[in-house]
Amino acid sequence: MHTELKTVEPAAPSVPVGGVWRTIKSFIFWSYERGTVQYDVMVTLILLFVFFSPRLIDFNDRPVEHNPRSTGVVVSPDSQGGFIYQVEAGAVPGGDDAAIRAELLRVIEPISGSVTISKYEVMKDVRGHVTGYKVWVERE
Repeated sequence: MHTELKTVEPAAPSVPVGGVWRTIKSFIFWSYERGTVQYDVMVTLILLFVFFSPRLIDFNDRPVEHNPRSTGVVVSPDSQGGFIYQVEAGAVPGGDDAAIRAELLRVIEPISGSVTISKYEVMKDVRGHVTGYKVWVERE
């Protein structure tokens, strides 16, 4: 008596792998026409990303505080490749050295970005009234 042994091959997967990749590829290359459900799903996902990503992701793009008063600031280059800022006296209320430096930074930083003050000089008229400040700054 001679017996034969037959092997059974496993069944094919229930979801065709080629179909899944074809669907993913069609979403990536945006191959659906307007008005189809797939197109609407893609547009909805994009809109959700646009409107909710700023709440969920910190992009570090805060607006710069703008000076509410208009101030007269004149920027001129110095001999060492830096800049000298001349700020009107009305933009900086008087006070001690620290208060003056803080106010000068508040006026200059919206124009130049993040800087530190190297030195400043008080400009006075012939009567001794303060007319402005000459400020040397360094980028941080």
